[in-house]
Amino acid sequence: MKPEKIPVLAVVGPTASGKTGLAVRLAKALSGEVVSCDSMQIYKTMDIATAKPTPAEMEGVPHHLIGFLDPDKPFSLAEYVRLAGAAVEGIVSRGNLPVLCGGTGLYADTLLRGIRLSDSGEDADYRAGLQKLAEKAGGEALWQMLHEADPDYASGVHPHNIPRLIRALEVCHATGIPLSVHIARSKEGGTPYDPLWIGLGYRDRAVLYERINRRVDRMLEMGLLAEARAAYDARMKTAAQAIGCKELFPYFAGEKPLSECVETLKRSTRRYAKRQLTWFKRNPDIHWLYPDEAGMDGVLEEALRLAREWGAGCGAD
Repeated sequence: MKPEKIPVLAVVGPTASGKTGLAVRLAKALSGEVVSCDSMQIYKTMDIATAKPTPAEMEGVPHHLIGFLDPDKPFSLAEYVRLAGAAVEGIVSRGNLPVLCGGTGLYADTLLRGIRLSDSGEDADYRAGLQKLAEKAGGEALWQMLHEADPDYASGVHPHNIPRLIRALEVCHATGIPLSVHIARSKEGGTPYDPLWIGLGYRDRAVLYERINRRVDRMLEMGLLAEARAAYDARMKTAAQAIGCKELFPYFAGEKPLSECVETLKRSTRRYAKRQLTWFKRNPDIHWLYPDEAGMDGVLEEALRLAREWGAGCGAD
């Protein structure tokens, strides 16, 4: 590692791939603390829908940027970078290793690559028009617009994440330049971090999809239906962005049977995982490990080997 830069171990990959468990085991072996990199786990409530790690799953490892924001509060990419950067500095000051964990690729890239964000591209009237379109036609319509205008950025945004869709479209409209290009141009000056990227993938995509299906079933057993119902009754805007809530709303409205909504939820989650993989596969620095080949114990062993080569000390649990 370059001593002048801050070491950060990043565990990334698609939903349900096993990132949380691997990050915790690495943190325990390397005297680390986990910094969440998930655009929905930042919010209070919706614990089941967003697959927040439980206290038991955290195994005593400190976790940061989970469940700290009221669901009616807006939250930007720039705010995430600021808060995550502060969390990383705090972890390092305690003599521990920051372990970034999550599947929001844009957050991870922007933080670890030192991308500088600006507030260029403001157009309140255009933004208001997009908000009305979203209320009428849904986030999918905005995502399609963004995909046509800025496919690189769209690949990392979920169709339910309306604020990010609107912001990207607004920047493109106001400046005539895609947001992905603005981000690429902002990388001047380098990054303060020296990251080791670990990615969890699956050689057999069907194995990952079956993990997703089983996790949805477990979420329902844990009380997802009640959690989504509370969000529906409260007309919680954030819930409309979260996979796991919106797909169940037609059931609460009496428009579709529960079984159909559950299948929609599983399908939406599988599609999200595919988009996550598309985003992360563009990063040539990621060391991909495959639990369906090596098992999670084998993945942990290889990740620790990579960490040793990178320069992290490996102590006992």
